[in-house]
Amino acid sequence: MTTHSATATRVRTGGPKEDGPKILEHVMGWTLVVVVAMLVTQVGLL
Repeated sequence: MTTHSATATRVRTGGPKEDGPKILEHVMGWTLVVVVAMLVTQVGLL
């Protein structure tokens, strides 16, 4: 089995596409981090 045939038969499962905007993923990830940090400090867990 070659690499080409292994990747050609791979089935997409509906996950995130590889060609999406990476900057949007980074911005949303850091936004989530900031929101969680603000929640933790407001509740007094830290």
